Amino acid sequence: MSFEIKLSLFEGPFDLLLFFIERDELDIHDIPIFQITNEFMDYIRQLEQLNIEVASDFILTAATLMRIKAKMLLPRTEKDEQGNEIDPRQELVQHLLEYKKYKTATPILSEMEDMRLAQENRGNIHEELQQIANANHFEYELQDLSLYKLMRVFDKVMTRFEEEQNRPKHTIIQYPYTIEDQRDYILKEIQAKSKMSFSEIISAFPDKIGMIFNFLAILDMLQLNLIGVEVGDGFNDFTITIADGDATQVTQLFVE
Repeated sequence: MSFEIKLSLFEGPFDLLLFFIERDELDIHDIPIFQITNEFMDYIRQLEQLNIEVASDFILTAATLMRIKAKMLLPRTEKDEQGNEIDPRQELVQHLLEYKKYKTATPILSEMEDMRLAQENRGNIHEELQQIANANHFEYELQDLSLYKLMRVFDKVMTRFEEEQNRPKHTIIQYPYTIEDQRDYILKEIQAKSKMSFSEIISAFPDKIGMIFNFLAILDMLQLNLIGVEVGDGFNDFTITIADGDATQVTQLFVE
């Protein structure tokens, strides 16, 4: 059985994404991934503040958007068979177009359903079968029933029960990190120390997830031109500094 969530406006993550795209009149073939990701995450935070449980498909879509956002920040190295660079948004756009196609057809199917429900079913079926059963002296509900069929049904039920018991169970762990929090931490440290090495950040957050979030926060700040990077002496180490001419922008960010 699949878990479904129905909110006041949006029944699924693609419904929410299409709302953002149509509201802001965006080109679905050239989605501004940074804007869409931020709006999607803001909506999920609002649900959490209202103590509304967020369905797993919303969480999966949020993770997909963050992965695409990270890929957009990095140089594109993936290419197709013709040698063209692969857009990280391509798969998401295809899913959105398919979802939009089925969503457009939903009102038509709903109208057809209403028309079918308004029609009368063929009458007297139960009475006709009962008359045939009485004329032949047997109960028509049990005419096709046998011990073999009962055993087959019982076997299917037990098989289905065992499959449900052995089905893998997934546990979702919420890590105590966000890109916004790590970005604020790094900016405060740089403002206090003027510069900071990446190895210092690793020492402060030594776990793998912490390193990933901090690295994504650094990429995000580089994209926004809030910091600069200098190559360090150690292996795979570098120094983070405030970008030239952006000290005022960083100060205003803390005030807000």
